[in-house]
Amino acid sequence: MKFIKSLLTVVCLLFALNTWSQEAKRFKIHTVAFYNLENLFDTINDTTKNDEATPIMELNTNREEIYKKKVHNMARVIADIGADEAKNSPAIIGVCEVENRNVLVDVVNDPLLLGKDYGIVHYESPDNRGIDVALLYQKALFTPISTSSHTLKIFDDLTRNRVYTRDQLLVTGKLDGDLIHVIVNHWPSRSGGEARSRSKRVAAAKLNKHIIDSLQVLDPYAKIFTMGDLNDDPTNESVKDVLKAQADKEDVDIKGIYNPYINYYKDGLGTTAYRDAWSLFDQIMMTKPLLEQDYSSYRFYKAFIYNKYYLTNKRGRYKGYPLRSWADGGFTDGFSDHFPVYVYLIKEVTE
Repeated sequence: MKFIKSLLTVVCLLFALNTWSQEAKRFKIHTVAFYNLENLFDTINDTTKNDEATPIMELNTNREEIYKKKVHNMARVIADIGADEAKNSPAIIGVCEVENRNVLVDVVNDPLLLGKDYGIVHYESPDNRGIDVALLYQKALFTPISTSSHTLKIFDDLTRNRVYTRDQLLVTGKLDGDLIHVIVNHWPSRSGGEARSRSKRVAAAKLNKHIIDSLQVLDPYAKIFTMGDLNDDPTNESVKDVLKAQADKEDVDIKGIYNPYINYYKDGLGTTAYRDAWSLFDQIMMTKPLLEQDYSSYRFYKAFIYNKYYLTNKRGRYKGYPLRSWADGGFTDGFSDHFPVYVYLIKEVTE
């Protein structure tokens, strides 16, 4: 009996020491995010783009004042994403539905973000509406090494005319010393219906997979994020069959892709709503090296949808929907028709 008691004492002591050791570990945490900024256009008529029909240009008065409010609202959301745990705005955030670099300069120079010293990676896309994707990054945390823009060549199934859409942006750099790759997407819309437009998003997924494959040829252990407004849910052909994204970490092979938003979608959650149905078009996916349990470098921790109360409609038919900026021909002083998505990365502090 004395032996058993002694053994139990030793086991309890070892358990306590192990628990203390685990609790004593300290981690750095950074946020990686994506946000559709819903028609962030300036007030200048660009004759090279079809920007006359954008919400801001359709206003008859107070364009400049409303533009400033829109910019400030975008900055407010970006400043808040991930701050609950990271105590900071995102280290890296992909954005879409922006007209040009100038609107992003205005966003990062808003008083809410100015102190974060965000850099911008942006290329002009051939999109018919003149909207682009871009990447914002805190210069103190992330250092770009290379950037490139990858054109998606697609054609209308009926007319066979070229459809001009957004390029896919690839940024390679070091996050606090760790080499990572980020692809920012805004895939073709569902205009004309999901079935008729499906092939365009499948083509976008194939281009995305080609970029990922090219990176993995150079380094099978490359840490890659692919993010964006895909205009498809996690269970649609483009994501499920082309990217072969997996819902469970254990099912991801060495060159596979993990999508933490599959299970969110299956649970009925979404980032945008239409006719009383939720879609989860905004997603962040990643390759297996970000899932390893060795926290000597940055690894994936958790994924979220940023759907705080202030971003939602409070009443009426659209209660609970994202509180969009533009509706009924005017500015609502809202934010976007999409909720942002974000993930936390953690790395053990050894000093």
